[in-house]
This record gives sequence, structure tokens and C-alpha cells, in this order.
Amino acid sequence: MQGAPTPTRGLKFLGRYLFQMDEKGRVALPAAFRRGSGNGGGASGGAGAKEGSDQRFVLIQAYPPALALYPESEWAGVEERLRELVQHQPDARMYVLSVMSNAVELAPDSQGRILIPARLKEAAELAGPVLLVGAIDKVEIWNPAKFEIAVTAKSEGFERFAPQIFR
Repeated sequence: MQGAPTPTRGLKFLGRYLFQMDEKGRVALPAAFRRGSGNGGGASGGAGAKEGSDQRFVLIQAYPPALALYPESEWAGVEERLRELVQHQPDARMYVLSVMSNAVELAPDSQGRILIPARLKEAAELAGPVLLVGAIDKVEIWNPAKFEIAVTAKSEGFERFAPQIFR
């Protein structure tokens, strides 16, 4: 007797990693995040995971001060939501243009590094150490000090969410 099919969970990015950004603005993606970017591979890197230069990402700053790194497969959903937003709320057009004008497509190099453009480095105040944080369907890139300040400032009351999630 066969059981019910396991639901597809899609991509998942978990954990936090501290890396040094080099003088050219390159930062290494953790192996777990590179495996997580393949179609259907999940963070464990299944048969559908892409390794190498065919991985594609979109880097944006949707929620300052952090940057958001979306795998191409997840970005397709963001694009669709942006189209719907403009279609249903035409006054959102300039917001969409501002987000898209700073978006950049990129792929890791042969050493698994991504190049963060100067305008996005400046916007996120990145230099030297960079914190990569798994945010389920994307990776957030933070200035480590700004991340600690943001988490500490918002941590009051975090425990109220736990019973909703961890049953």
C-alpha cells in the first residue's frame, strides 16, 4: 500500500554564515545555499540541484538595510506579484520601477562567489564581513552589526509567534 505523496516544499535556505567580502565586492555563497538554489533540490541538494555556473539569482534591496538574493525559480513568483500589483494598483508603478531599477541578475563564479554591485553594497552598507542569512525562500545579505541591531530591536515579543509555528 502506497502512502500519500509527500508535498513539494520547494527551496529552503536556513542558517547564518559570516563571510568576508573581498575588495572587488565578491562574497562566497555557502555550499548549502548553492545547493538550495537548484530547481527542486532543496537545501539538501537533490537530483534537481544545479551546481556550477548555470545557477541564476536576482539580487535586490526590497527591505532596507538588507539585500535579498532570490534564486531564479523563486524570482519568477516575485515578478508575477509585481505585475499584478501594477495591474491592480497603477499608483504602485514607481515603486515597482525603483525596485526593478536596482535589481541585478547574477550567477556564482567557479568558486561559488557572487559579485555585489557597488550601488547595492553602498545601499546595504556592506564592507568587509558580510552576514548571509537563510530566509526560507531567499537569502538575505546583511551588514552584521545592522542585523544584530535589527533583531535586538524587534525581539521583544518574538515568543508570541512560537506557538503558531512550533506545535
